[in-house]
Amino acid sequence: MATALVPHSSDAEIEHLNTLCRRLAGFKHDVSLEWVDGFMTALLASPRRVPPEQWLPAMLDDAFDRAFADPDDRRQALDALVGRWQVIARQLDPEALLDDPEALRLSPLIVDYSDEVRAELAAEGRFTDDEIAQLPANGTVWADGFVDALEAFAGDWPEPDRTTEHGRFYDDCLMGVIALTLTGADLDAYLADRYPGQTLDRDDLIDEACYCVQDLRVYWLDHAPTHAPIRVAPRPGRNDPCPCGSGRKYKKCCGAGAG
Repeated sequence: MATALVPHSSDAEIEHLNTLCRRLAGFKHDVSLEWVDGFMTALLASPRRVPPEQWLPAMLDDAFDRAFADPDDRRQALDALVGRWQVIARQLDPEALLDDPEALRLSPLIVDYSDEVRAELAAEGRFTDDEIAQLPANGTVWADGFVDALEAFAGDWPEPDRTTEHGRFYDDCLMGVIALTLTGADLDAYLADRYPGQTLDRDDLIDEACYCVQDLRVYWLDHAPTHAPIRVAPRPGRNDPCPCGSGRKYKKCCGAGAG
């Protein structure tokens, strides 16, 4: 079976989005291209589609409104964010994932802080040794964004029930991403438990995290959490007294303009 063509953001689109994120970082310091990409990815792997009017303030607080007060500026910035959102959504298209489960479709925007890059930065002399040592491991910031989205929309992510096979699978998928945030002994313990006898480098861990995200996207097709039905009070008749207590008919008060 031929692998379906996987959509990607162009270099120009990524650079434009990176410039936008740098501007946003002036109002919300933890914003970066990589972090935003991880945040969006979590929402697109969740049980429901979260509309922009919900994920934009959850992701950026008031930074977006402050950074892009001009209407034209705001529209272009939102178009750039939604453009990346749509690319990730197509990468996580469930039909494509089910057609070829072994294909790695998700392509996160991750900054390279490999040993080679760190050595180049040291040779350039623009950063101190301490600053270079404090750079995050590849994929950490992306996973931080993912986890921050889980916390922002915690109601969409029920606690895994590890007493069931499905619950353990769900938990393992989450941990596959969270593992990118682990360091030192915590990471060593995770690797020893999850991949006994294997040696995984950072790129392997990132690939594993991407497969876990793809598995989550498919998992929710059959295991989306159920929510209590929303109870809506019946609307008064147009000639009934308005429930606000004004003494006027509903059609002349709160129901004015209602169809």
